[in-house]
Amino acid sequence: MSGGLLVAGTTSDAGKSVLTAGICRWLHRRGVRVAPFKAQNMSNNSAVVVGPDGRGGEIGRAQAMQAAACGLPPDLRFNPVLLKPGSDLSSQVVLLGEAVDTVTAGTFRTLRPRLAETAYAALAELRAGYDVVVCEGAGSPAEINLRAGDYVNMGLARHAGLPTIVVGDIDRGGVFASMFGTVALLDPADQALVAGFVINKFRGDRGLLQPGLEMLHRVTGRPTYGVLPWSLDLWLDAEDSLAYGRVLGRPAAPYGTEWLDVAVVRVPRISNATDVEALATEPGVRVRLTVEPAELAAADLVVLPGSKSTVADLAWLRETGLADAVRGHVAAGKPLLGICGGFQMLARAIHDPVESRRGSVPGLGLLPIEITFDPRKTVRQSAGTAAAHPGVPVRGYEIHHGFVSTTDPGLPPLLTGPDGAGEGVLSGVLHGTHWHGAFESDEFRRRFLTDVARLAGRSGFRVAPDTSFAAARERTLDILGDLVEEHLDTDALWRLVESGPPAGLPFVPPGAPRPDPHRA
Repeated sequence: MSGGLLVAGTTSDAGKSVLTAGICRWLHRRGVRVAPFKAQNMSNNSAVVVGPDGRGGEIGRAQAMQAAACGLPPDLRFNPVLLKPGSDLSSQVVLLGEAVDTVTAGTFRTLRPRLAETAYAALAELRAGYDVVVCEGAGSPAEINLRAGDYVNMGLARHAGLPTIVVGDIDRGGVFASMFGTVALLDPADQALVAGFVINKFRGDRGLLQPGLEMLHRVTGRPTYGVLPWSLDLWLDAEDSLAYGRVLGRPAAPYGTEWLDVAVVRVPRISNATDVEALATEPGVRVRLTVEPAELAAADLVVLPGSKSTVADLAWLRETGLADAVRGHVAAGKPLLGICGGFQMLARAIHDPVESRRGSVPGLGLLPIEITFDPRKTVRQSAGTAAAHPGVPVRGYEIHHGFVSTTDPGLPPLLTGPDGAGEGVLSGVLHGTHWHGAFESDEFRRRFLTDVARLAGRSGFRVAPDTSFAAARERTLDILGDLVEEHLDTDALWRLVESGPPAGLPFVPPGAPRPDPHRA
């Protein structure tokens, strides 16, 4: 067979990514050869994939997670177009893993036909090679101002004849209006592909919800395939939901007698914030994202995460008082970790004619290094060992334009590559690295947290001896598969996948007029 399904949503962060992963895991368990697909993703959370030519390329991290749900290694075709916002007005365009352009909303239109052609070809290849391809939409299919050039929502569904289900987040409120309105704003041909709905993040008495489900069915002629309950265990590989002040995960009680408090500065263009999720899997480690300078004072460890706009986010740190709070934390002798863009901010100077084009700007001056941006983007998987703990393996990946161009030759590295060359910096309480994903290496994470606890004066903190990040991710995927099996009408979903959209779905007025392809 060559089945397919599009998971669309009433909004961003409605649950498309997790529902797609859950359906993928359910099908994979049934022995179906299934692959994920998202024609275009807009996210600064990306994963590095080794392409057919041996070079590293980027896809959205959500699609790498969905690939794992399918039991597959990530593939560049799973997310052929990735847009990485560098500001409110521009994004870097990554096409089949390679950065090819930086566009604004206006210039994107001229590039869009090429992107659509690439996405359609990637989907065709996947459908020829797998039994089922589960596609994820982007934003909402009812963004009628963008419909004429759409190739990720109903444009993709129309092109490939995909049955579509619409997922809505009931926790936000207004889910019935959002679902009805999503269908009613589509033109007749698009509506004919929308087969039904899934409600996400429900808490409470299902009986109270039932009258609404029945009325939604009456007014749209489409069923609700199931109601997924709220789950506190679904937080790994988050893409859109890292809110200010949020504590990641569900911190387990300390293995020792003390907690370790980790404050992650949520810069405006945060990139690969998922790096800190590995720290949050450890018992007794409380990881929170914050934009409040006062919250850094109480933290044992402060993390400056990756950034898609290092120089702009550094300026924001200064404007908000967070730069002074970071310096105060270090002056108090407490540990600081900088990852990728956050590492670059620690330098005494940053020379950037590429990303921000602001030339030379002062860094935070906490490390005696200088950073220079190269037009060529470094995208690769990396492996090595912990410099302070010889023999402890570390794996990660790199995605950056900036590199260390000037450094004190006596500055000790944080990591050692396979060729013996040092990477990053470990200087007193300061830790810096360009490697994302390094803390998913269990033994390195344990050694790092033990060192951090010692530097922070948390003598009662102990790392658990058996925490496995890979196992935690697998548990998350299994939970998603369980939720789909237990709470959705999987027989009806299988009929959609196998046979396509049901015939005779009613039209819901008013319907949008057919889009003019020359206007968008």
